[in-house]
Amino acid sequence: MSQIAEPAGSQTSSAASSAALPWVERLVSFDTVSRNPNLGLIETVRDELRAAGVESTITVDKRGQWANLFATVPAHDGETNGGIVLSGHTDVVPVDGQDWASDPFKPEIRDGLLYGRGTCDMKGFIGTALALLPKMQATRLARPIHFALSYDEEVGCAGAPLMISDLQKRGLRPDGCIVGEPTSMRPVIAHKGINTYNCCVRGFAAHSSLTPRGLNAIEYAARLICFIRDVADEFRAKGPFDELYDVPYTTAQTSTIKGGNAINTVPAECSFQFEFRNLPMMDPELVYQRIEAYARETLLPKMQQEHASAAIEFSRIASAPGLDATEQAAITQLVRALTENQEKRKVAYGTEAGLFALAGVPSIVCGPGNIEQAHKANEYVSLEQLAACEAFLGKFIHSMSVDAQSAR
Repeated sequence: MSQIAEPAGSQTSSAASSAALPWVERLVSFDTVSRNPNLGLIETVRDELRAAGVESTITVDKRGQWANLFATVPAHDGETNGGIVLSGHTDVVPVDGQDWASDPFKPEIRDGLLYGRGTCDMKGFIGTALALLPKMQATRLARPIHFALSYDEEVGCAGAPLMISDLQKRGLRPDGCIVGEPTSMRPVIAHKGINTYNCCVRGFAAHSSLTPRGLNAIEYAARLICFIRDVADEFRAKGPFDELYDVPYTTAQTSTIKGGNAINTVPAECSFQFEFRNLPMMDPELVYQRIEAYARETLLPKMQQEHASAAIEFSRIASAPGLDATEQAAITQLVRALTENQEKRKVAYGTEAGLFALAGVPSIVCGPGNIEQAHKANEYVSLEQLAACEAFLGKFIHSMSVDAQSAR
């Protein structure tokens, strides 16, 4: 079979320690900030996979310019079901207002570090996996290996559910999934769930000299925001707790707020966004119901006493379930064996691993780079980490071979 060619115009440096570098650089050069379409990147990967004899399934969202890609390198006998998924998101966070030393979409190597938006989170993993396609094809695989590339992970894991739903409709059931978020190539077995909401508090406008005739939406929004903070403080004081997390309890916070139009006008509307990140042991719906009940049962009656048209409206922005992998799962044992790392590691940030697990695909998180470098100006991944990822995936491919499987 043909192989994926090294991208033209690669910025490969003699300092590079990873053969994956050309592909990582190529992916980073696509400006796939979540607000921008990612279809160009997806189509490029699709075309390169096709040239190597691997077909892809593309799922496009209703906007028509954002898409997921799922592709399978079949087992030696042609089997495409089962196997292991290598998963990564193609979108990145904005660079607006950040002070970069170089163009974030023109990857640059300095002192053994590859700088650029997405190098760490998480095009380093995707590029490394794509670079190893020739090795996958040259290996007599006992089980298939799948590529799963998604959109809009950074805005609430919006793209992956569409891809997972498509897999289910097609009857594909992978045996496991490795999500390559930056973990410094150490296995992460659990992460929190993410739940984001918008709340709009509707009051009634009036001249500020006639405040009793109006209903101040900002003031009542502030009461609700303070209640959300009280809920967060309660979790911090009373738990439940899981000390394996760096933040060992469920958290909540208000992140944006907008309201009012003039200093001498009683504001008729105030909207704000809030989130909470729950430990996997907790039902996130119960947290939301508590906040909604306070708004409906405590605040709204007081507001309607001031003005009958008062309202408080909630809408869900996005949500992604937490992950709590079992040590007995084959994918957990495999990644632990390949990394030779037995430490139980849990993280507060979310990934798409929880979505795959919820769909019945046991999952674990392991990828190059450190999460502390993600989302910042001058984001980078070290060439050493890319090389470590390449070595890990090389061992993973061998573990999927007929020879390795029969030796067990």
